[in-house]
Amino acid sequence: MQQDLSARCCIAGGGPAGLMLGLLLARAGIDVVVLEKHADFLRDFRGDTVHPSTLEVMHELGLLDAFLQRPHDEVRQLNASVNGHDAVIADFAHVRTRCRFIALMPQWDFLDFLSDEAERYAGFRLLMQAECTGVVEHGGQVRGVTARRADGSTFTVHADLTIGADGRRSVVRSAAGLVVQDLGAPIDVLWLRLPRHPGDPDTTGGRISAGHFLAMLNRGSYWQCAYVIAKGGIAALQARGLPAFRNELVAAAPLFADRAHLIASWDDVKLLSVSVDRLERWWKPGLLCIGDAAHAMSPVGGVGINLAIQDAVATANLLAAPLADAAVGGADLAPFCQQVQQRRLWPTRVVQRLQVAVQNRLLVPVLASASQSPASGLPWPLRLANRMPWLRAVPAWLVGVGVRPEHVATPDVGHPAPREGAVPSGRA
Repeated sequence: MQQDLSARCCIAGGGPAGLMLGLLLARAGIDVVVLEKHADFLRDFRGDTVHPSTLEVMHELGLLDAFLQRPHDEVRQLNASVNGHDAVIADFAHVRTRCRFIALMPQWDFLDFLSDEAERYAGFRLLMQAECTGVVEHGGQVRGVTARRADGSTFTVHADLTIGADGRRSVVRSAAGLVVQDLGAPIDVLWLRLPRHPGDPDTTGGRISAGHFLAMLNRGSYWQCAYVIAKGGIAALQARGLPAFRNELVAAAPLFADRAHLIASWDDVKLLSVSVDRLERWWKPGLLCIGDAAHAMSPVGGVGINLAIQDAVATANLLAAPLADAAVGGADLAPFCQQVQQRRLWPTRVVQRLQVAVQNRLLVPVLASASQSPASGLPWPLRLANRMPWLRAVPAWLVGVGVRPEHVATPDVGHPAPREGAVPSGRA
């Protein structure tokens, strides 16, 4: 049996929110344990768009140069092709941040970077293959979590504050009985990748035509693609067969005609079951949920990672000082957890309302239009953006920075070990 552990703060979930918060708290001198159920961070088709708001946080932590040394691609504009007509819909040159681009980096590299930096601090402990199985409650207060190792052994992490950062299927929020409000998602997304060929466009963006919506991210040597389907439509799609799906891809992006055959089986296509929801209350005494555990986001705009990072920064800003004060008990932390929800609820609502509007007013009508003749020309908002390029700043700001961006206000008092020059931690 694994020996039980104690920490000032236990974070369930080693994703962007959990690891960023772990780093911020450890550098503020707080003892923190992060539980990650997998053996590594290698999961294909996790979100990998690191937006200017997150790059700004990296700069404020003094980590931007080191971060950008990791392999990445830079997207400075987002484009749309509507029935063969092209438009620029967002231009990050107008965003007033240090980095005026989106960095495309595999999420496992991003998470490796955060964990490598956090492990320089003595107060940080990352336990891999440690799956949170429930919460420990006494007297109406959460006092830690129960967890299981890969060999089946169980243990408990006792903590004054537990953070649920374990994603949209959060064990923590379910075990704690927090109530989820489902906002609805009429779509699912199929992720896949196809090679880029000489002569392919350099752009990143969406392709829209009757019955089809395909997002294409330029990853240098390959295209990372998100093909939108109706909610629950994967069974009907598979029933029509893989050749029919390849034909749909080619109809959405004719440049794939010479490579769609490389999708050899349905194993090459990953289903993301989209959900948009949020907790009615993100906290209870001894517990706070952040990131997707507090508010699952649609992939529209690719902002999920960056909202999770913003949650982590706000949480550290509000909770680092009371956590650093030994006189503040676990029950005394509840008002600070409430403040986190109060601060982050408004930007969450704004983004989710925009995502739901895009889903209902753009994606659903596009998917329903398969039997219709394609419209001619661009919709008027895109024609206007082509005529008045300064209008592209608005979607660039919404996607790249968002409402109420957070800035690092926590101290660096954790006495980090010297940064080792070389290699990622080997978990990937």
